[in-house]
Amino acid sequence: MPDKPAAEVAIDAALVRSLVAGQALEKIPDAASLALMKVAEGWDNEVWRLGDELAVRLPRRAPAAPLVRNEQRALPAIAERLRPTGVRVPAPLLAGVPTDAYPWAWSIVPWIAGVRGLDVVRAERAPWAAPLAAALAALHVAAPDDHPINPVRGVPLGRRDTVFHERLAALRGAGTIGDTSAEALRDRWIRGVEAPSWVDDPVWIHGDLHPGNLVAEEGTLVGIIDFGDVTAGDPAYDLAVAWLAFDQAGRRLFRAATATRYDSATWVRARAWAAAVVVMFLTHSDDEPAYAALARAAAIEVIGDD
Repeated sequence: MPDKPAAEVAIDAALVRSLVAGQALEKIPDAASLALMKVAEGWDNEVWRLGDELAVRLPRRAPAAPLVRNEQRALPAIAERLRPTGVRVPAPLLAGVPTDAYPWAWSIVPWIAGVRGLDVVRAERAPWAAPLAAALAALHVAAPDDHPINPVRGVPLGRRDTVFHERLAALRGAGTIGDTSAEALRDRWIRGVEAPSWVDDPVWIHGDLHPGNLVAEEGTLVGIIDFGDVTAGDPAYDLAVAWLAFDQAGRRLFRAATATRYDSATWVRARAWAAAVVVMFLTHSDDEPAYAALARAAAIEVIGDD
């Protein structure tokens, strides 16, 4: 299983402070004096908390650089649409530009206080169903023709058929997943591939919607973060969260809250995408135990929900 890619630029507090001091003071006059602390390092980006209310989001490798620009472009309008739902998104307050010391676009965004969904017990996420459904209703509107393109998120499932089967076979061969579970996931995937495709205009989608990108505070869903994969296409990709985030009771509430928006074929495709995310996380989570645990729990939901 592949390890997390190495950073292509060394990001430290001195670099972040220099970027903030050089570009942010006109919009955020006290930014240079705020406390600074690294809080996250993913495959693509680092996040540094800036004071109590802000965060700095910086790509750590070249493939992530266009994703930050996509966020800078798409998130302001998305944030406005989601505002009435009470679910926040980290729309950039400052769109930073490259310098001699740092080669890519970067952002200062609002800090959305709370705990990540991964750290909330699955059975306790059911109250998130209605607000998440409302947020997705606000997000899933027709996108303009020049929307950001993502080659793997929200596309027809058939385009990902080969990679799904390759990953599943590798997991099966390594003993990461048993034969019975593998066959059940394969069955859910095939049903999605064979279901009618999305034929309406592409709608905005988050593109990476799972509990790690949900934020809750005191039992309430308050934010959706990490829009690096924002694109447009089939909303079924986002609806896979029904199996990734919820147990059966929460999923029932979530589907009821979205009942008038999506047809049965969309839900079949959504479950197939959930199976694909399970396989992806099991393939790529050697250094992220929480995501491997998420994948194992979600597999049970995908397989058991028939």
